Amino acid sequence: MKNTMRKFGLVAFAAAFVLLPSMGCRKKKDTIVNIYVRNASNAYVEGAYVVLSAQGSLPNTLDPQWENFKTYTNSAGVATFNFNEIYELGQAGVAVANIEASKAGNTGNGVIKVEQETTSEETVYI
Repeated sequence: MKNTMRKFGLVAFAAAFVLLPSMGCRKKKDTIVNIYVRNASNAYVEGAYVVLSAQGSLPNTLDPQWENFKTYTNSAGVATFNFNEIYELGQAGVAVANIEASKAGNTGNGVIKVEQETTSEETVYI
């Protein structure tokens, strides 16, 4: 019986040694924002300049990380932003951002709540 208990203890220790570290470490999923830009005719706008800027007390727009949140829409009228560098695993929420889109003198604004480890989407009309 003493030998059986010892084997059980060794097996339990080995299982804990293997399982516990893997339970606490999980890979962070991507945190992506897609901004769709449309015109008054509801058509997607290619080449629109889109800027995301922080709103409220979350990362300040002067923060160098926010310099990366400026781009142009692709042929499908979508501007894609990756927030993996701003979002930290375990953080509750990521950011609320102002959206500014413009092309050929037309501008549009919006707001988006960036959710952790998902793809957040918003449409702006210019």
